[in-house]
Amino acid sequence: MKKIKLVMVGNGMAGVRALEELLALAPDLYEITVFGAEPHPNYNRILLSPVLAGEQTLEDIVLNDWSWYETHGVRLHTGCTVHAVDRARRVVHARNAQGEAVTADYDRLILATGSNPFMLPIAGKELQGVLAYRDIADTQAMIDAATRWRHAVVIGGGLLGLEAANGLMKRGMQVSVVHAGEWLMDRQLDGQAAQLLKKSLIERGMQFFMQAQTQELLGNAEGRVRALRFADGREIEADLVVMAVGIRPNTALAEAMHLHVNRGIVVSDTLQTVTDPRIYAVGECAAHRGIAYGLVAPLFEQGKVLANHLAELGIGRYQGSLTSTKLKVTGIDLFSAGDFQGGEGTEQIVLSDPYSGVYKKLVIKEDRLVGACLYGDTVDGSWYFKLLREGRSVADIRDKLMFGESNLGDAGHQGQNKAAALADADEVCGCNGVSKGAICKAIKDKGLFTLDDVRKHTKASASCGSCTGLVEQIIMFTVGGDYSASPKTKPMCGCSDHGHQAVRDAIRQHRLLTTDSVFHFMEWRTPNGCASCRPAINYYLISTWPKEARDDPQSRFINERSHANIQKDGTYSVIPRMWGGETTASELRRIADVVDKYQIPTVKVTGGQRIDLLGVKKEDLQGVWNDIGMPCGHAYAKALRTVKTCVGSEWCRMGTQDSTQMGKDLERAMWRMYAPHKVKFAVSGCPRNCAESGIKDVGIIGVDSGWEMYIGGNGGIKTEVAHFLTKLKTAEEVLEYTGAFMQLYRLEGWYLERTVHYLNRVGLDYVKRRILDDAAGRQALWAELQQALEGEPDPWFETDKAAVDLRQFQPLPVLPALQAAPVLTALSAPVPATTTAGA
Repeated sequence: MKKIKLVMVGNGMAGVRALEELLALAPDLYEITVFGAEPHPNYNRILLSPVLAGEQTLEDIVLNDWSWYETHGVRLHTGCTVHAVDRARRVVHARNAQGEAVTADYDRLILATGSNPFMLPIAGKELQGVLAYRDIADTQAMIDAATRWRHAVVIGGGLLGLEAANGLMKRGMQVSVVHAGEWLMDRQLDGQAAQLLKKSLIERGMQFFMQAQTQELLGNAEGRVRALRFADGREIEADLVVMAVGIRPNTALAEAMHLHVNRGIVVSDTLQTVTDPRIYAVGECAAHRGIAYGLVAPLFEQGKVLANHLAELGIGRYQGSLTSTKLKVTGIDLFSAGDFQGGEGTEQIVLSDPYSGVYKKLVIKEDRLVGACLYGDTVDGSWYFKLLREGRSVADIRDKLMFGESNLGDAGHQGQNKAAALADADEVCGCNGVSKGAICKAIKDKGLFTLDDVRKHTKASASCGSCTGLVEQIIMFTVGGDYSASPKTKPMCGCSDHGHQAVRDAIRQHRLLTTDSVFHFMEWRTPNGCASCRPAINYYLISTWPKEARDDPQSRFINERSHANIQKDGTYSVIPRMWGGETTASELRRIADVVDKYQIPTVKVTGGQRIDLLGVKKEDLQGVWNDIGMPCGHAYAKALRTVKTCVGSEWCRMGTQDSTQMGKDLERAMWRMYAPHKVKFAVSGCPRNCAESGIKDVGIIGVDSGWEMYIGGNGGIKTEVAHFLTKLKTAEEVLEYTGAFMQLYRLEGWYLERTVHYLNRVGLDYVKRRILDDAAGRQALWAELQQALEGEPDPWFETDKAAVDLRQFQPLPVLPALQAAPVLTALSAPVPATTTAGA
């Protein structure tokens, strides 16, 4: 049977959820084509806030990876913008990222174009550094800005604005929130709950300008935003401005198609557009009974109805949704649903405990719960939401309603958990509309025993994650002793079930010396490993068996193979080593000559007191290294990067110790040291700590009696203050104790684990026992490190010994006959219809 052609414009959560439902109901009915404007597969937009806050990565929030589309026969065009639809001929017209035309015929068309962020129509909104907050590109732009700029202003104190402000603050920026309303989240909270929220955020370091009207954004000479000016003339500094003042349904394409649009693309209860029954709309772009929803739960409900209709079952009807709100800010719990403001004909039950930060307000009308607003204690939010949707009378439980479901007399006997008390029809996951019965059925029918398995098969807890605990309870209740919690030992990668420690132990206990021997001994699922496990295993081999295990450059990341940092434009940065941040006139002259000779566009003084040459072509790297004539800075490597110093007692009138010389001694002793992750040292000549020794992997601070040693600091996304380890009297002791700690970390740290995380894992007391209490062990560790580093090559000048593949620096020859025409042919060649560009 010939398949029906289905085209979807939009690759977001609502549309792809509809496709998932459709494929489950009628897997062979349609030939499906999807156009997505972003260069990504379908991802969880709800979790962009945790990505901005550094709690998750972009990889963590992908819902349907590239293989999902291929497996289900869905033709995906990413980076493709649809600019027209010919309704008469039923053809979709688009352009890809290269500007090439892409078309697709359809029998049925789904518009899932989502929404656009609203930008205030004020002067300066076009300046650099002024962003909306809507997608991965916006999130990445904010992450990048946080590495360079300090002052952020978020316009909008609603749900999205506060999540953006929290993420930027966690990235180290000073954040001010500008809100036109009387209180924060005025659409989701009442005034009292909002005051508790504001107090909590102020304690975290956020600043607020309430009932403030933004008049314009001011820029600097370079065209970047520098300040925000209010209507009353006040100004606040702003290096980054994020507008989070609302969204508007993206209806431009629908309007060009002459579909009926009114606050969204107007649809019926079957999600068909009222203008053309062959065309459907779903998600934030759709207006159903005058409402365009912006929360995920109703959009998924729409997707189910749409799939039911496309599958030709014809029994589904969408009749609108009751919505609830939760804030995705770590450590802050709030929930609201229904008519929580109250009004004529309603009664309110209120519990307020400002000291404990708990506020509960329940709104009742005609013996039915019609609204709830919770702050600080939201454990019963889902139960209140259930009562709201059911519309049942609460007259019989009114005296216990405020104290939650667990205080009802019929909630279950002693020891019965909440999962057991739920009926099969009760909803567990509001985002995805998954009931307890559906979860239990999947567990029994498919033999599921873990949260990941249940999440994969039912979607329960896969969106905002707030129901995760309840889902785990249901699994435990259903399978009893067969329940398997997520393994505490995380596998290194998908090639194996073994964790990092198991691999380290096997290499040492069984004297494994090659990557292949590790794969064979530990029965790796993938014979040659992958980009995640190969670099880790290579490091474990050379750190465990120095001078016996052979370093494999092909098992290193690109930077460590090229011995320079690759930049976003494909050029490289070169950072020569400057011992303790000290240099000479001769070295500076050589650097200047190299910059002129190789036309290097940027010369930058780094935070580690070195000079960075940015924009070096790969074919020039060897020449730059040789002409500079300075040692490799290892700025690209999982190795000792820098030893930052102040001028110390040699020059500073405050200095108590010669910090510069101490820093140079440390750096010369350990500069060729590879480690599980990058390592930074600092030496300060007095407690004023000008070298910032308190946030380094090893920090040494000069005092009158000698030196203080600190370990496990980190100045990254989340600043970690180093732990005081010990006091030392002599420079020799500083070298010994530092070297011993580094060797312990080298031997026991997991690959890509910073010293702060190593300390969190093994405990400071353990390190003290190994370094402070065991003198013989400490001296042995220091000796081991010295022996391991003896004779280690400088990869810039001892390329043979360092096994540097010199072929990578040689430009590929281009045959004369191939210099022009084939390139033009390749550029003009059509993109295959099944392309997954961006993978």
